[in-house]
Amino acid sequence: MKSESQLAFDSKLGSDLVVPLDRRLSVAPMMDWTDRHCRFFLRLFSPRVLLYTEMIVANAILRGDRDYLLGFDPAEHPVALQLGGSDPAMLAEAAAIGEQFGYVEVNLNVGCPSDRVQSATFGACLMARPRLVADCVRAMRTSVRVPVTVKTRIGIDDRDDYGFLREFIDEVAAAGCGVFIIHARKAVLRGLSPKENREVPPLNYERAWQVKRDYPQLTIVVNGGLRTVPQVVDQWQHVDGTMLGREAYHNPYVLSALHRVAYDDDFHAPDPAAVVARMQDYASRQVAQGVPLRAITRHMLGMFNGRAGARNWRRTLSEGVNRGATSPALLSEALRALNG
Repeated sequence: MKSESQLAFDSKLGSDLVVPLDRRLSVAPMMDWTDRHCRFFLRLFSPRVLLYTEMIVANAILRGDRDYLLGFDPAEHPVALQLGGSDPAMLAEAAAIGEQFGYVEVNLNVGCPSDRVQSATFGACLMARPRLVADCVRAMRTSVRVPVTVKTRIGIDDRDDYGFLREFIDEVAAAGCGVFIIHARKAVLRGLSPKENREVPPLNYERAWQVKRDYPQLTIVVNGGLRTVPQVVDQWQHVDGTMLGREAYHNPYVLSALHRVAYDDDFHAPDPAAVVARMQDYASRQVAQGVPLRAITRHMLGMFNGRAGARNWRRTLSEGVNRGATSPALLSEALRALNG
């Protein structure tokens, strides 16, 4: 039986697949964070921001529970699938499956520096093997009609000069990749944790800007360290788009503020009570299917960051699920605590 997202995709077959995605604003794939529940929540703060899955290993899709790994609510659209892997044939098959589920893009992870990812020969270490990355891109492009993109760093270890990045871009672009999402830090493959790799190597936005100047035909999206509206607006002067990471997760209303700047429409930041009502309804459906309430509420803790009562909101949600609460009414209780 097809999932809801597959059925929604089937109804959209045709010209919709070749409509260019608006990449001015997107939310990064984040391990253990941007699952389907997180994405449903973030979608409430902008109807147009491009969302990404967590990185999903290609082999897991081929051998695992595909509905669990790939299923999503149609309300999450537009949503892209990020794959991890380095075997062209496996990636091509996984990409095709992702397309069948309704994802609007397939992205290859060439930026994750974790030891676990490196041991499987994918992630940031693939920057040292641009020909293999190109082979992966070619294989995926032959198996899907949606865009195949690459998320990468500006370099790895001591190979962080512009010439190294340019050779990588040359090879992969020649394979047909027209969109590069560049985390504007190098990756240190030994000696730094994934968290430290997001903070210790200095940001070098100018390197990504130079790629756009040298390759005007490519779509370049910048990722890394972006937290405020002025920072993002400044990036739009140099590149085609921006990707927010943890700031969007910890402060989702920043997406609404950015949406208002990026898009000329009538969208307004959602009323908190309306967000809670939507999420309570969503949680009711998910809990009825066996999803733990905690799996949903954990993504909502940052909703009121910086606002009066935010601590009461977080405490009510956290203590509620810790004591075993299973009723989505906990969300209404937390909102009352915020306002009380």
